[in-house]
Amino acid sequence: MKIIVSGGGTGGHIYPALTLIDAIKNKRPDAEFLYVGTEKGLEADIVPKAGINFTALKLEGGLERHFTLENISRAANAIWSIKRASDIIKSFKPNVVVGTGGYVCGPILLAASLMKVPTLIQEQNAVAGVTNKILSKFVKKIAVGTKDALKNFPADKTIYTGNPIRKEVLAAKKEDGLQKFDFTDDKPIILISGGSRGARSINNAMIDVLKSAAKKNSAQFLHVTGKGEFSSVLEKLSDLDAPNIRIVPYLYNMPTAMAMADLAIFRAGATGLAELTARGIPSILIPYPYAAENHQEFNARSLVEAGAARMILNKDLTAEILSATIDELLASPEKLKSMAQASLSLGKPNAADEIADLILKLV
Repeated sequence: MKIIVSGGGTGGHIYPALTLIDAIKNKRPDAEFLYVGTEKGLEADIVPKAGINFTALKLEGGLERHFTLENISRAANAIWSIKRASDIIKSFKPNVVVGTGGYVCGPILLAASLMKVPTLIQEQNAVAGVTNKILSKFVKKIAVGTKDALKNFPADKTIYTGNPIRKEVLAAKKEDGLQKFDFTDDKPIILISGGSRGARSINNAMIDVLKSAAKKNSAQFLHVTGKGEFSSVLEKLSDLDAPNIRIVPYLYNMPTAMAMADLAIFRAGATGLAELTARGIPSILIPYPYAAENHQEFNARSLVEAGAARMILNKDLTAEILSATIDELLASPEKLKSMAQASLSLGKPNAADEIADLILKLV
């Protein structure tokens, strides 16, 4: 069995694709994979390191959501890429082609559909991306990560599965996190992350929050700043001497950190939220305001409406508001417990297996 998988640009498209590949391998060890991405996207580095065959389409970028002269050039490039994608399909002869988002999916999924190869796309966000909206008219099946996304696609081919998450997220143990980060089990642990590259607005707000937390010493904080922001945050907290606070530039073992977290302060990317809910972690969400179609705010609202999270819009974020929200939640263990239960109820820990089954049924 041969399967082409495509997804690129950000980790939010790449890691779900890799998770699906692992899930399919568990069911069909004989499956052979080819990953189609771009030359400049993160996938060009991440996928080969995962031991998966990789080939690239030369693309200039995705289409803007309004008319621009640049769109004309990009559209012409995309048309040429469909020819290149057709050649890849003729050469590899896949039984099925899967897309997890990003503009690179457009040519390869469209070419596969026109060549009568079974196709499936996976949409992580509550608001669908432009590429997946276009592809939805051609592909056989669509797996969506949130119930809110169902309205974006044809009902007869769309299934709510949840978003695929890494098996490490569910396997991680709280004891391992406590030992790894030298925390204790007698005070709440708060995990702060603005994503792999960090979030300046969150980091800036956390400066005064951490200064106050050091004096109170009533909770423990693990703050992931992002590599580019790390030095700046440390400089502003140079006088901080607090055994209850850890500040790191990046986490290669985020599942271990999640395993011990009682509360998370996150952006609202679909993959991060899928992992939080799979673990049943309540959260304070600060959506990235420049995400396409403002999809992070819609992602966050789904959790807020379910009672699993609080939301602070980026434009409203201050140290005072963030600190007050943290204090309010920590002062009400029953409220935090209720949010954790609501979070867990939204989790779809078996999403990868469910999507893998859909893919294999298409073969």
